[in-house]
Amino acid sequence: MKHLLSTRNLSRDEAIQILDVAEDMADVSNREVKKLPTLRGKTVVNLFFEDSTRTRISFEAAAKRLSADVINFSAKGSSVSKGESLKDTAQTLAAMGADGVVIRHHSSGAPQVLAESNWIDAPVINAGDGTHEHPTQALLDAFTMRRRLFGAASRGRDLHGVSVVIVGDILHSRVARSNLWLLQTLGAHVTFVAPATLVPFGVETWPATVSYDLDRVLRETQPDVVMMLRIQSERMNAAYFPNAREYSREWGLDDVRFSRLRADTIVMHPGPMNRGLEISAAAADSAQSTVLEQVTNGVSIRMAVLYLLLSGEREAQS
Repeated sequence: MKHLLSTRNLSRDEAIQILDVAEDMADVSNREVKKLPTLRGKTVVNLFFEDSTRTRISFEAAAKRLSADVINFSAKGSSVSKGESLKDTAQTLAAMGADGVVIRHHSSGAPQVLAESNWIDAPVINAGDGTHEHPTQALLDAFTMRRRLFGAASRGRDLHGVSVVIVGDILHSRVARSNLWLLQTLGAHVTFVAPATLVPFGVETWPATVSYDLDRVLRETQPDVVMMLRIQSERMNAAYFPNAREYSREWGLDDVRFSRLRADTIVMHPGPMNRGLEISAAAADSAQSTVLEQVTNGVSIRMAVLYLLLSGEREAQS
């Protein structure tokens, strides 16, 4: 594995390897000294063309815990805002000696363009590209599910037979796409629930069940996991549903729907949450919620990815 651009082309063994290495990284994070010398002398560049708080800080924390040097590059206020191209930016980073690039971009496919170019010879990690994919988010979600469902016995296991319901803005969600491909590889069954206007064209060819009735799905499937997605209003250029009140009534995880879930059903949200719209405060703050665990586990997953791309594979090949 030279880059991490998508979960679609991850094999089951590769995915489980990342999850298992993340278990080791989580153990490091629980120590008094939360550092490993593994990437000492390496430079990781966070190249963010879109605003981000959670993902950028998570990658920064992960790199620093592996003793790497970190350069944070934001498009705002940089030469990019003056018209500099991705190629010129990448070549500048190459000249600086970047050993790994974490990129978030508003255009779908930008990380792949960077990885397949000869502009920079360094592993590229997709931290979210347009409405395409967000692979490390899907990996941390799977890691969180595995830990909650199997506890100490989670190492080496996939998610075979696990029922996952993903609800909300599927159309604009790179998280939904990355989760679908990864969960399918790990053996889980995925059901998408959304308004018809927020379901992507061609979804019938995807390996998921699609429904527009959340109450029916929750009643009939009794899922192991319910994942609520954020309404991405910044990507919407039209009215995809009449108003927030109707959306919450039909597709939100309110107190009534939450009370009908099994006591062991996991409630997830990739954040940031719109409380009262996609999810109620009671559901978000409950013992069944993994929202804060997902943030914590994100650091472990990103440590594992950086380790495998910048250290692990190179050592194996030497």
